[in-house]
Amino acid sequence: MLISKSNILWLWKVGKGYRLQAAINTLLGMLIVGADLLFVWCTKLAVDIATKNNTSVSLTTAFAMLASVIIAQILLGLASKWVKATLGVKSLNRMHSRFFTLLLNSDWRKLREFHTGDLTNRLQRDAAEITGFLTESLPTLVTTLIKFIAAFAFLYFMDSTLALMIVGILPLFILMGRLYVNKMRAITHRVRTTESGIQSLMQESLQHTPVIKTLQQVPYVVEKLLTLQKRLREEIIQRTKYSTFTSTLLNVGFATGYFLTFTWGTYSLSQGTITYGTLIAFVQLVSQIQDPVRTLTRFIPIFVSVSTSCDRLMQLASLPTEPEAVKSPLNEEVGIRINGISFSYNENSRKIFDNYSLTLSPGSRVAIMGETGTGKTTLIRLLLSLISPTSGEITLFDKQRSLQVTPASRCHFAYLPQGNTLLSGSVRENLLLGNPNATEEQMNEALEIACATFVHQLPNGIDTSCTEHGGGFSEGQAQRICIARTLLRKAPILLLDEATSALDAVTERKVVENIINHYPNHTLIFITHRPEVTQLCDMIVKL
Repeated sequence: MLISKSNILWLWKVGKGYRLQAAINTLLGMLIVGADLLFVWCTKLAVDIATKNNTSVSLTTAFAMLASVIIAQILLGLASKWVKATLGVKSLNRMHSRFFTLLLNSDWRKLREFHTGDLTNRLQRDAAEITGFLTESLPTLVTTLIKFIAAFAFLYFMDSTLALMIVGILPLFILMGRLYVNKMRAITHRVRTTESGIQSLMQESLQHTPVIKTLQQVPYVVEKLLTLQKRLREEIIQRTKYSTFTSTLLNVGFATGYFLTFTWGTYSLSQGTITYGTLIAFVQLVSQIQDPVRTLTRFIPIFVSVSTSCDRLMQLASLPTEPEAVKSPLNEEVGIRINGISFSYNENSRKIFDNYSLTLSPGSRVAIMGETGTGKTTLIRLLLSLISPTSGEITLFDKQRSLQVTPASRCHFAYLPQGNTLLSGSVRENLLLGNPNATEEQMNEALEIACATFVHQLPNGIDTSCTEHGGGFSEGQAQRICIARTLLRKAPILLLDEATSALDAVTERKVVENIINHYPNHTLIFITHRPEVTQLCDMIVKL
């Protein structure tokens, strides 16, 4: 089977929002088919009138009818291109947005099983494949079948024997399709996997160019890319061999059909059983029949490719999603209670936490310290519910009630991870990521608290642009902008992971003092190893 039942059901579900465009494309395709067949009839009529075999209308009228059909063909062709160009982009954007949103809302741990390069490849390549299939390929398939049936009926009406001889190629088409479709599906899967590998390698290498350069391993990385490219080339060549073999056999069949039509028509003309107009109609109709068959052969690799894309996107669609934010968050002063949690990343790895308990009172200032591997990063992930403890529980509480930590409870946290986390765009756009509704005054206040007022001295001020990973700013400058972005979130718990590691001691102390003074009722958690930070905390937790 070209495409599995599960793929068909999933396509039907996904295609709900694309049926209007598919219907429009199908209607335009049917009108184009009608215009093409009308052109054949008008051509036959004009030739028969010119050769005195038809006197029903004048030659001028026939020419006017033919010109009208040609104009209609041109207008329908333009309409079809316009619809595909305008609605096609809209449909593709909708598909990209759908799966992009799905991935952002998916369970973090499950999502980490995929490489970002592979995810990007699926979002771009596979989403485009599915969108094109739903909005263009399926309507084309419908109109192709209609064109074949209509052209065959037209030819059968004129000469039933010739029509039956021409369609004799169909059994060959069906047989070849069944013979190589399974092999094509396997090859296409391998091609997509290799393409994802190439994209992943290039993406990671570009992200870590300084590391590759300083280790002087550019030739090594390039060699890995060449190896993957060689594998992709071999797989594509193998796929091309199958498709070329099939298309060659079909071309032989088409050439035979044309030869039969021409010899049959000229022989009938010599016998006086048909007119010149009918001979021309024969030649045109054989093309009208063979073109759909040729188009149908192209649907075999299309169905194989779509089946592969379905499998890859269905895998993403099956990822568990996180719940929405809580409808009634806790009050401003919020504490954390960790009660007997245990956690390990898998059954065979060591326990990061084993019956661990900790209580952080609302408004406390806590420094969490520990050697590498003691669980600082894991603790952050547990608090943010990116992962869940295997036993025990973590709750947030205020004076009135408590709330178990889940993905929905992240609204209580303002989190700043390690390193430079600026996104491409302006400083303003990065700040608004912390709070899209922040006013100019609030952004200026956050920048002042984070000792990032240097932004106002830049040529474009807060609208100064930065490139990927904060390009254009020093690490310390980027880190202070990130701190300001985090402060704009206004969450009752601030979770700062080595947030001041790129700052000098004086600036670091000033930033931490500003945060403590401006947020006296907030619970402040500093993951740190810096004494300047621990001196300002009222509680130190060593893991």
